[in-house]
Amino acid sequence: MADEVTGTLALVAAALPGGGEARDGQSAMASAVARSIAAERHLIVQAGTGTGKSLAYLVPVALSDQRIVVATATKALQDQLAHKDLPLLAGAIDGGLSFAVLKGRSNYLCRQRVSEMGAGGDQLDLQPGTADPPDADDTLTPDRGEGPADIGTLGEQVKRLLRWGEGTLTGDRAELEFEPHFRAWSTVSTTARECPGAFRCPSGRDCFAEAARARAAEADVVVVNTHLYGAHLASGGAVLPPHRVVIFDEAHEVEDVMTDSLGVEIGPGRFRALATAARPVLDARSSAATEAAEAVGDLAAIFQHALRPLAGLRVPRRTISGPEVDAPIGDGATADAEPLGLELGLKPGEEPTQERAQERSDRQSRGSDRDLGEVTTLAAGRVGRLIDNLRRAAREAGDDEAPATRARRDRVLLAAGHLAADLARLATVTDDEVAWVDGGARSPSLRVSPIDVGPLLSEQLWSTVTGVLTSATVPIGLAGRLGMPEERTDTLDVGSPFDYREHAMLYVAQSLPDRRRPESEPALHDEMEKLINAAGGRTLALFTSWRAMNAAVEALSGRLAFPVLSQSDLPKPALVEAFRDSEETCLFATMGFWQGVDLPGRTLTLVTIDRIPFPRPDDPVLQARRERAGPGAFSLVDLPRAGTLLAQGAGRLIRSAQDRGVVAVLDSRLAAAQYRGALLTGMPPMRRSVERSEVETFLRSITAPA
Repeated sequence: MADEVTGTLALVAAALPGGGEARDGQSAMASAVARSIAAERHLIVQAGTGTGKSLAYLVPVALSDQRIVVATATKALQDQLAHKDLPLLAGAIDGGLSFAVLKGRSNYLCRQRVSEMGAGGDQLDLQPGTADPPDADDTLTPDRGEGPADIGTLGEQVKRLLRWGEGTLTGDRAELEFEPHFRAWSTVSTTARECPGAFRCPSGRDCFAEAARARAAEADVVVVNTHLYGAHLASGGAVLPPHRVVIFDEAHEVEDVMTDSLGVEIGPGRFRALATAARPVLDARSSAATEAAEAVGDLAAIFQHALRPLAGLRVPRRTISGPEVDAPIGDGATADAEPLGLELGLKPGEEPTQERAQERSDRQSRGSDRDLGEVTTLAAGRVGRLIDNLRRAAREAGDDEAPATRARRDRVLLAAGHLAADLARLATVTDDEVAWVDGGARSPSLRVSPIDVGPLLSEQLWSTVTGVLTSATVPIGLAGRLGMPEERTDTLDVGSPFDYREHAMLYVAQSLPDRRRPESEPALHDEMEKLINAAGGRTLALFTSWRAMNAAVEALSGRLAFPVLSQSDLPKPALVEAFRDSEETCLFATMGFWQGVDLPGRTLTLVTIDRIPFPRPDDPVLQARRERAGPGAFSLVDLPRAGTLLAQGAGRLIRSAQDRGVVAVLDSRLAAAQYRGALLTGMPPMRRSVERSEVETFLRSITAPA
């Protein structure tokens, strides 16, 4: 098997554009992955930049004769695998290789929702405030702090989406030539929390998401996002096709992704969206049904009001659970969950008056003064009552109901059921979980996450699936934190083929004031100015906060002879392209650019890092982990995360065998603190210096005309 793997790897490498080259680290990794799959032993591989790790795991995967899932943390790597590495491999081996990319359901156009829009009458509501930015478990479109979109703009975007839907073969959002507003996309897509499945949907036989799942079920290799794999585990294994091996590329992301995926999140938008979706499928003649939908809609403001003062804080169990409630499982299941007075007392067929509407508004204001425990109990009761009314409407409609209306109601019932279950889940938070309010005052959400994902992964994943984890930077103690069994887990470090000692230098600004002191910032800017001038621009300046980045931009833009781009100037792809196309340009950016940015060549000669990226002390999950770790918390929780991110930032510099340059860490603690060794261990093996004059000379030698 080892000879077959190395031989196939050489064949595939030779097929690379321009011809490949033998890489000892790549061969060693490929052989180790093959042994791991054959022996059903877990493997963690640190493979430095330039190793070619994707082919090192794909070749043994292709030769293993079993279905394997590859999970990546970034879209860029997913695209590389799907459009470059896997087609190359499929063409180079006998018998070929089948592969498929599978995404979350909300990434695909929903034919049923499109057909409902085309039917007229039941137009989906595009009014402001009917949808919130996606929840954390929906990785499609992160909230960029956008205000309400113009209704005309949303309507035009929906029309473009409908025209695209008439010709697309896959329904994959990635095909779009424009980035739709999340509210526009949500009108033509659905989520796993709403979809009733192919057998219960009138458009099930033509469903794009189901077609993608069918292709994945037949493929040898299935490429997914790490978040989708987390959703697979959270669902009890219902998302992905059966498999015995999973490859996690960018393994340093796995712990955080699983922490998010194996928890619960409830934001105000879920109540608002549920009420909006429910109104058209309820009996408009029933005042009780109408009031039930309105009452759930009111919860958005009540919930946000209760969460706002807790933003960024941990929430004790007793604060969120309130009296125990059960998930609604039938009519009347939660009839007593809310005190009398919810209903407005309308008689059957009676229309709400202006006075009744004002009464509901007053009630909503009074509800806003409740504490969080009361609000979660109130929410459980109202959602349960809405479920009762939805089921009653379905029974009364009978078999004569139009399939499209039934499908819409099924989606609403599923969404309501998921929300009710999540609310009930709040009453069962354990000592092994942490609850907190995420987001700012504008869009807070209540989250519950496991403090330690290791036991969950040990039970749900590693006992039945062989895992191969790889990254250019593997965090210290990763296997233990992920619950991987020590007796069945191997580790390997194959290094990097790049000559770091010859081509790169790590500079630590030892003479700068302690970065925790306010007076350090002007000195930092002076140091950056000297280094950037020596590099002739060509700088990626990384910061640990937006405030620090903006201060540096303001201080240095007028002092430097080179263009300065800020992360706030353009979207990330356009910013990277502008930086790449103008060799002397400097780019100042925050955490989103510490990893996943690939800029080989002379356009990047200097990477500056403003301070050691220790995690925030007030992060709720990390606070809970520190408490659990006790006296060793700094070494067990903070140092590994800081070291990984520091190495990731430094890894932006050398991206090809020809690259040369300097990584400058402008935090004197890396030269003087007792823990510096733990941080330096994960850094690329560059020459090191604390003398700026030596660094300036090296930079000028790189940028001098040939």
